[in-house]
Amino acid sequence: MNRIVCFFLIVLFTSCDYFEKQKVNSEDLLEEELQTFNWNDVDIYPTFNSCDSITAKEESKICFQNTLLSHLNTYLGEQNIVVSEDVNDTIRLKLIIDSKGQLKIENMVIKPETQFQIPEIDSLLRQSLKDIPRIYPAIKRGQQVTTAFELPVIVKID
Repeated sequence: MNRIVCFFLIVLFTSCDYFEKQKVNSEDLLEEELQTFNWNDVDIYPTFNSCDSITAKEESKICFQNTLLSHLNTYLGEQNIVVSEDVNDTIRLKLIIDSKGQLKIENMVIKPETQFQIPEIDSLLRQSLKDIPRIYPAIKRGQQVTTAFELPVIVKID
């Protein structure tokens, strides 16, 4: 009987810690939240006024890219580009849209043959993006954030 009483007393004294409330450190909570946070995804993609009515996330992204490409193609189509050989290239533009909606080209990947045939292609692409409509930046957790993405531009001149 004494063994049983001793056992219960030991359990009672050691289990008192289970009833204490543990304090949660806000820094620990923030650190845990940051670990589970997906930094590569946004809640709302950057958008133009023309895409504002679209609520589906993926459709909004497609509308944004198509509007940007349409603007680029219109500008390049208005230019009088003369080449001595056919050009068929996919130029990869790495674009950054900051939290204020400002667009900037971070990098361009252009084949040397295309650069040779159209030496001004770099400046044409940069100029085409100067007159785009106002961009509304991406949103993550209610905050406007900077985003980067790659836009393929197909250049085909026969």
